[in-house]
Amino acid sequence: MVQCQQLDLDASFAALSDATRRGILERLGRADASITDLAEKFHMTLTGMKKHVSVLEQAGLVTTEKAGRVRTCKLGQRRLEEEAAWIERYRQLWEARFDELDEVVEALKREERVDGRKKRK
Repeated sequence: MVQCQQLDLDASFAALSDATRRGILERLGRADASITDLAEKFHMTLTGMKKHVSVLEQAGLVTTEKAGRVRTCKLGQRRLEEEAAWIERYRQLWEARFDELDEVVEALKREERVDGRKKRK
């Protein structure tokens, strides 16, 4: 189970690492689109767009249906809940570390103020 979840995360983050693929997801969030429409919007060849859509499909983020010569893309069933949970765990970790760092900085500032007063006397 853990190995499968890790593969899902890897595929999702790999798919999301590209700005064009993130743009495709944003566009499909508004409405379904054909490969041709997406290629025109992103100023690329059909072959290039098919490759991007394929990566998104493998990650489960996009599905395609072919009707005649037109392949229509729509958002997939994955809702990125696992990815959001993974990010949240690390956000909490870093927030706790920054809170600890803030405490250290405040303690150093207090010491500096006390030491500064002693030197003036």
